[in-house]
Amino acid sequence: MEDNNNQPAQEVDMVELLEYLAKALVDSPEMVEVTSVEGERSTILQLRVDPEDVGKVIGKRGRIAQAMRTLIKASATKEGRNAIVEIID
Repeated sequence: MEDNNNQPAQEVDMVELLEYLAKALVDSPEMVEVTSVEGERSTILQLRVDPEDVGKVIGKRGRIAQAMRTLIKASATKEGRNAIVEIID
């Protein structure tokens, strides 16, 4: 099943999930951007936010970032893939 952007449906779901989570956390949701880079067996999701919001998506001791990575990885595993979340400022 393919989305109209020629991305597999599960990849789009992971992008939308990460975007939704990030927008809920930051002060500037309009600056949230998620791009995906497809590999052979894994997908890298790059999350960009306003530089002032980076701390909000990372959280104390990286707990929020780790929680988002866990959710995305669970979503990818369900589809038989591996997903990596990178937070880029």
